Order: sequence, then structure tokens, then C-alpha cells
Amino acid sequence: MRAGDFADSPFGRATREPHNRFAFDYYLPNPIPRDLQLSSAVVSVLSEADASLGHLHGLGTLITDPSLLIGPYLRREALASTRIEGTQASLSEVYQAELDDRPPTNDVLEVQRYLEATRLAHTRSHDLPLTQRLILEVHRSLLTDVRGEQRRPGEFRSTPVWIGGAGATPSTAAFVPPLPEHLPSLLSDWERFVNDDGRNYPALIQAALMHYQFETIHPFLDGNGRIGRLLINLQLMLRRRLTHPLLYVSSYFETHRAEYYQGLQGVRESGDIDTWFTFFLRAVSEQATDAVHRARRLIEVRESYFEEAIQARSSLPRLVGVIVENPFVTVKSVETQLGLTNQGARSLIRSAVERGWLEKLQVKGRSGREYWYAPKLFEVMEAPMAYHSDDEDSHR
Repeated sequence: MRAGDFADSPFGRATREPHNRFAFDYYLPNPIPRDLQLSSAVVSVLSEADASLGHLHGLGTLITDPSLLIGPYLRREALASTRIEGTQASLSEVYQAELDDRPPTNDVLEVQRYLEATRLAHTRSHDLPLTQRLILEVHRSLLTDVRGEQRRPGEFRSTPVWIGGAGATPSTAAFVPPLPEHLPSLLSDWERFVNDDGRNYPALIQAALMHYQFETIHPFLDGNGRIGRLLINLQLMLRRRLTHPLLYVSSYFETHRAEYYQGLQGVRESGDIDTWFTFFLRAVSEQATDAVHRARRLIEVRESYFEEAIQARSSLPRLVGVIVENPFVTVKSVETQLGLTNQGARSLIRSAVERGWLEKLQVKGRSGREYWYAPKLFEVMEAPMAYHSDDEDSHR
């Protein structure tokens, strides 16, 4: 990192540890500004994002069974957020692993840990504000038994870190976060901002600043991006802009990964907060709109299956609930979840196949187990984003 590439701004400055001949340039963030004036361009994008998020929030309050969406949407978020960090797991692998007795692959395990960390964060947020204590608990859950487990899960870093390609050094890295001795004051300021001081901003602006500052502080040796993205939903729920974690914004960040990193770096290098705000708000707008459309399609499929199922004297209606939560099934999973005999589970699966709800996978799982899946439901869950704004065409 070269100090000359970073201008002093309200967000921080490049500096160097004095009286140390081994010192290197690093970025020292300022406390999060509490009095930013939003440009007219940002206000315009904010209005669109607010409207889209409002539609998603309304959907979450109207659905009688929000778990219909929470499970699939959390998995989409977990997949996208871990892919940004280099994993290659697919949605079908994640679903099938939930039914498999064998240990999952390393990539699938990272997705599962992200899901567990997310659920822990939402559970603990009922008892704790968004504090350092909560973040440490979530971080420990995220890195248990996965890549990075040797990098002090549940502890803030005590050594310098830098961000760059393989073999990068502090002098060649694109960005060097603040030294460990700065973390206590920076995290205390961050904590005050996300719980109280930031409430003078619109919720989405507060979330954008919260995420930027967390990634810039980079408090952990590993897992900073995943924790920082996980906190976005949590922040919006604490501000009562969402009732359930239905916004999978990491999907947009993954698709536009270069812009995501450039937006964060632009604030550090030149104080260009408008570009970051615009990117973040566009991500919220696009993902909230996609979530609403996807929800409507899921509900349509579920209701059509329920309407058909209630005419049969069997466990078919209960099977609908099972395949909406996880569109992949095995005889054992149906037997266990619905309390059926082995033969009863087989008969129920056969009935669902005859109705066109389920299809048998031609390739067996790693354990040799046979799987069936619900193609209509899975296609809704796996379908790519349909970004509609003209300026996104070049990024598809």
C-alpha cells in the first residue's frame, strides 16, 4: 500500500507507525461521520431502495408462514457470501448435504457454518444489541471446523493484516487495515454508531456506513467479509425495516464483485462515499425486488400443490411443507420428518412423482443414497437474478 494513493478525507488517512524502522503504510479510519449531507443523486437512489425494501418488508409481515422464504433466502445469502471468499459449493449440494449422514465437503461445510452463524446472530440479537460481544460469538460459530479455524475464531486480531494477491506484502498490498492497537477505539465507535448515533441517518445509509467501516477496520484475521455482510440484514431488522432476514444482498455483491471492492476502496482512497452509497442502495433495490418476485413464485407453486394435496387422503399436504423447506428428499428424510414407515415414505414419494412434483435424480449422492427433488420449487430458488436496470447489462 502506498500512502500517496490515499487522500486525507472525513473517513480516514494513510499513516505510518512512528519511530519504527520496520514500519509500513496503513490506513487509519476516522470515527464514522455523523453529519454527512446526502447528494441529490444518492437521495434519488435511496428513495428507490427504500420503496423496494418496503415492499419486501410488507411481504414479510403478510405471509402467514415466513419460514417458507427464510430457509431458501438464507441459503442464497450464505452461498453468495461464501462464494465471494472463494468457495465453489452449489445450492443443490447444500440441500443434499442436509439430508446426508456423511460429513459434507469443505465448501459445503463453510456454507453450513455461515447459516449457523446467521441463525445465531438473529437469536442473540433478541437479547443483545449489535455489540462486539455478539460479533465475537458469531465469528466463533462461523469459523468452527472450517478453513480459517486456526485464525483465532471468536477473537479480534492482535497482528497486522493486509489485503492483496498471493505473496503480497504491506508495501505491495492494495490495502492495509489499521494496526491492532487502533481496534478498541474504532470498534467502540462502530458499536455506538450502529446502536444509537447512526439513527439520525436513514436505515439504509446507516447500514451502508456500518458495512463500510467494519470492512475497513477488518477486526479479524479471517471472516471479515462474511461477518460484515451477515450484519446487513441484522442491522435492518434492528431498525425495523425488515421483520425477517429476507434480503440476500450478497448475491448482488458476488455478481458485481469488482464494483463492490472498488466502492469500498474508493471511500478509503479519495473519500468517494457517493459511489459506495449508490452501489449499496442499488444492491438493496435489486435484491429486494428479486426477493418479492421469487416469493410470489414460491407461494404460487406451494399453493397449487396444497390445493391438489388436500383432495387426497394421505400425508401429501405435509409433504408439501417438507419440499418447500428443502426441495430434495430421500426415503429416510420423508420417513423421519413425517413419522412414516419406510414403505409409507416410499409410497408418498411415488405419489408425488406421479403428480409431477418430484423427479428422481439420476446420480446418487456420495453415500449411494437415492434422491428426489422438486424441479418447480428448486428452479425458483436457484434461478439467477434478473437485474433490470439498463446500466447493469454490461455486467451480466
